[in-house]
Amino acid sequence: MRTQVGIVGAGPAGLVLAQLLHLHGIESIVIEARSREYCEQRVRAGVLEQGTVELLIQMGLGERMMREGLVHEGVEFRFGRRPHRIDFRELTGRAITIYAQREVVKDLIAARLTAQRETHFEVSDVGVHDFDSAKPRITFRHSDEAQEIHCDFIAGCDGFHGICRPSIPEDRLTVYERVFPFGWLGILAAAPPSSDELIYCRHERGFALQSMRTSEITRLYLQCSPDEDLAEWPDERIWAELQRRLATDDGWRLTEAPILQKGVTGMRSFVVEPMQAGRLFLAGDAAHIVPPTGAKGLNLAVADVRVLAAAIVEFYRSGSVELLDRYSDTCLRRVWLIQRFSMWMTAMLHQFPGNDGFEDHRQVAELEYLTSSRAASQTFAENYVGLPMSGAYL
Repeated sequence: MRTQVGIVGAGPAGLVLAQLLHLHGIESIVIEARSREYCEQRVRAGVLEQGTVELLIQMGLGERMMREGLVHEGVEFRFGRRPHRIDFRELTGRAITIYAQREVVKDLIAARLTAQRETHFEVSDVGVHDFDSAKPRITFRHSDEAQEIHCDFIAGCDGFHGICRPSIPEDRLTVYERVFPFGWLGILAAAPPSSDELIYCRHERGFALQSMRTSEITRLYLQCSPDEDLAEWPDERIWAELQRRLATDDGWRLTEAPILQKGVTGMRSFVVEPMQAGRLFLAGDAAHIVPPTGAKGLNLAVADVRVLAAAIVEFYRSGSVELLDRYSDTCLRRVWLIQRFSMWMTAMLHQFPGNDGFEDHRQVAELEYLTSSRAASQTFAENYVGLPMSGAYL
């Protein structure tokens, strides 16, 4: 098989890149280890920055999102049993949209199949080769047959556990990592959200978050041990702990309902530098992981491939490799800004082992300043709704 860009991974990063390239007449082949059904059903993030929303609309993929997505013009911080709202619209003129990652992926896959662009799910034995040359290759097996893609560029969009990053010699990469001593116990519940907006809660028993996926499905999280045994968390205990942490003095309560899904997610920060090696370019979780506290994972992946698409289009338009050579540096400036923001939110809201009274008071003081100072609230709002994206829309 021959194409211009071989894309490993059919998550948001790979599929957004493929669609951007398609809109400019650049051919790509996407391969994915999982099934199409798995990609369309896996539960992931649901908060879209306004820049991500605008890009999807410009790409012609916004119709269902605009119809079904939930626009949020603010967010609530809850501590000391009191709510404190930050108004995004008033502070920045912008907002966020709640639209589950799996719905974004469904829209992207549908657009790619409608355009009859080549996509292979359930592949195995993937390998990337010769990316330091002008003729990189991707090998894999599909339907038990060996396949090979010859291309000009490889986009490694295959996530933290994918094959692309480990294919780069270790001595060419620098890894920065922070593993947190806690995780999130997350649930999906068949209940309308108990609040119109997200609630971030700092509590002496640990962090809690009330979010949503649709107007009928609530997404909730509890800080827990990273190796928590789910068998020790029956539904009744989960609801009791959520009610306790999210309680307010005015008697507010969560709406309880059957739990559809539950799981524990560990938390880490991870960055690899550089995000490229020859003609192999890493994007999304293949290059970086951020704590979920800031809701930035999907948005950061989209920002990466926006930069990469612009660089590839410029190459085919003019032959210039300037943007390609600057890809890693351009992306990493944003990556570290997002790491800073996500780490700040995580440190402000979670209970760390060994926290003492001093740290408890410091966290509360941080939250009081954030929610009482217009300057602090505006800084938070600007980061949450999304920093300006690098690279003009193609």
